[in-house]
Amino acid sequence: MVRSYNDQPVDPGAVGRALEHAIRAPSAGFSQGWAFLLLDTPDDVRRFWRVTTPGKSDADAWMVGMREAPVLVVPLSCKAAYLDRYAEPDKGRTDRDESWWPAPYWDIDTGMAALLVLLTAVDEGLGACFFGVPTDRIDAFKQEFGVPADHHPIGAVTLGHPAPVDRVAGSARTRPRLTTEQVVHRGGW
Repeated sequence: MVRSYNDQPVDPGAVGRALEHAIRAPSAGFSQGWAFLLLDTPDDVRRFWRVTTPGKSDADAWMVGMREAPVLVVPLSCKAAYLDRYAEPDKGRTDRDESWWPAPYWDIDTGMAALLVLLTAVDEGLGACFFGVPTDRIDAFKQEFGVPADHHPIGAVTLGHPAPVDRVAGSARTRPRLTTEQVVHRGGW
């Protein structure tokens, strides 16, 4: 996760490839209940930061570096697309009851799509970072960008060329990565 960017422009073709890969993510029932808000102009990027974060004077080093990214992709999930799809005749249900779902696949699938944006960024030689949109700012974000009521941001992805030195000491630098022995439970817990 890159948290600081230089001012080199991002090739629109690379961004397009990242989004083309995103729509290849797994999707329960091929519901495809995702959308992606692409913010790739300086004005749109500024608008995003204005409505989703405190003023620049209040920003910590992490936020200052993140604000330098020239491109943002906001993956949005649409629960209704999944509930509607699974009420269709070929799925064997006739209702839109959420209790059928053991997990919110609308968010999971959209998260997988966001991961494909991140992986494509690496393949394209770009830096990227997935981060959350504060819950108390989601309504303002949706209003600012005209996001439909049934779409919900699961986070956002910055894209750009990494600054020579990532100046933020993030969690990955202060916490060790868990080992496979700690997280893989073969044949039982």
